[in-house]
Amino acid sequence: MEFRRAVEADINRIMEIIEQAKFSLKAKGIDQWQNGYPNPDIIRSDIENNYGYVLVNDKKIIATVAVSFEGEKTYEKIYNGNWTADVEYAVVHRLAVDNEYKGRGIASVLLSNIEKLCLNNGIYSIRVDTHEDNIPMQSLLKKNNFIYCGIIYLEDKSKRLAYEKVLIDRKSGQV
Repeated sequence: MEFRRAVEADINRIMEIIEQAKFSLKAKGIDQWQNGYPNPDIIRSDIENNYGYVLVNDKKIIATVAVSFEGEKTYEKIYNGNWTADVEYAVVHRLAVDNEYKGRGIASVLLSNIEKLCLNNGIYSIRVDTHEDNIPMQSLLKKNNFIYCGIIYLEDKSKRLAYEKVLIDRKSGQV
């Protein structure tokens, strides 16, 4: 499998995967990604800003994610808890896996590649948020050693559960 930056030509395939995820969330009664977000303009912006990544298997995109190293305004205030590390961090958004590949650990493969990307960039913390009803995402994060840190609110005042994973630099043993 190849983890690489997304390019403009990937937008339609990325949107196919995101539409599958939207349908799956709706079917589970989860009010996340049900208001036209994310859309092709968001994905295009991810690509233009070098946030967009895809996981490719046998020349087919099977998963997508956005990773930013520029911080997240909505993470400045956290309620009923605290972030675990006061260091620069990466933010994970818009993680989705093709339905055909769900249940095969692909999302964990994505997170593992994000960890490598962070370490290669000298970043030792990964933060992510998810809807309080999105139990599959919460389970994925716990399985991959993310720690629940508290509650954040998006710009539209939507409540999200915030998670963080602090990485250790294996060479120096430092955070």
